[in-house]
Amino acid sequence: MISIGSTIGAGIFLTPSLITGALVSPGWIMAAWLIGGVMAVSGALGFSELGAMMPHAGGIYVFLKETYGGLVAFLFGWTEFLVTNTGSIAALGVAFATYLGYIVPLGATGTTAAAIIGIVALTVVNVLGVKAGGVFSDLFTALKLIGIAALIVVGFVLGSSSHIDLSSPFRMPPGGLSTSLSLALVGVFWSIGGWQHATFTGAEVKNPQRNIPRAMIMASTVITLVYAVTVLAYMFLLTGPEIASSTRLAADAMERALGTAGGIGIALTVFISTFGTAGVYTLTAPRIYYAMAVDGVFFKPVARLHPRFGTPAFAIITQSLWAIVLIAFWGKFENLISYVVFTDWIFYGLTGAAVVILRRKLRDAPRPYKTVLYPFTPIVFTLGALWFVLNTLVNKPRESGAGILFLLIGIPVYYLWKRRNHPLTQAERP
Repeated sequence: MISIGSTIGAGIFLTPSLITGALVSPGWIMAAWLIGGVMAVSGALGFSELGAMMPHAGGIYVFLKETYGGLVAFLFGWTEFLVTNTGSIAALGVAFATYLGYIVPLGATGTTAAAIIGIVALTVVNVLGVKAGGVFSDLFTALKLIGIAALIVVGFVLGSSSHIDLSSPFRMPPGGLSTSLSLALVGVFWSIGGWQHATFTGAEVKNPQRNIPRAMIMASTVITLVYAVTVLAYMFLLTGPEIASSTRLAADAMERALGTAGGIGIALTVFISTFGTAGVYTLTAPRIYYAMAVDGVFFKPVARLHPRFGTPAFAIITQSLWAIVLIAFWGKFENLISYVVFTDWIFYGLTGAAVVILRRKLRDAPRPYKTVLYPFTPIVFTLGALWFVLNTLVNKPRESGAGILFLLIGIPVYYLWKRRNHPLTQAERP
């Protein structure tokens, strides 16, 4: 539920418009989503081996540290805090507040206030403990899947295949295939990302050697199928130009089939979905900052656990405060996600390569789960991530440059913290 809940959120309700605008033809649109699915499944297979081998709090941070050393691991956690995770929480906050505004008129100020209030509420829930946060994510994940199922049923029952232009399903996009595909994959990868969050709570999961691989592989497979069918449902309800121009795609599609009541119903579903996804992000990533603080390369109070609930409460609260700052001063959804995906996939690619590197570096380490079709699976994932990062750097230089700037700032910060602090001893650890 954590893997699915942190993936199926705002993306499938917002990004198909951007993807359709970039690729135009239904064949290339579906191909882009299929590429996203292949990347999710191949990534899950590789990450599962690492998660089962090293089931510790911090997930990817731990994998990168073991493979490349402390600096690369720190830069991952550093950008998670400043860019990727907090930026995602802020973007999701703006998304659920925007769809709430579709149901209850809020205005610009009210939308910002609703986003901030929502994040505060999620912070309180997750400070209460991983069990409380897990139950919370289970509930909202179930509700969002019901809403997506309704959208699919309506699309296939009341929609029509006549909306899909099959005269040239693989017509070349206006901007060229490579450029248009890389731009479309920003939306696809934003929507498909999240399956890896199950690794972040590895130290708190029962039987992690079995449950972490099962969770991520099952989640990535389900997500791929759900997204493909949902995109087809959109195509059955709206024409290509209508999809590309829509800012509230799910509401417009349901309104076409069921009238205003249908639009309001799906808007409520989108609100629930994005709110729940923000809750999962609030739950998982603070474990990275906790692991960094234990290593002496982050604020020491982040390593403190709540005396009653046993959660990294200070880390959760600090993360939420920074997300609120991003909402208050940089509140557009498009701005908040523009550089998140680029930075994320730098480290996803490095983690995919880590599967191969650690097979040679730690030959004799116990591996309760081994990647299927090794080494083909992690190599495909790593090369795909590299291609995406390089193309995004060329096609979105401003957003990519912002991500690189945060990485460069993190290098002197790491050495400064490392010189001033020391890793916590076993006696000092909570």
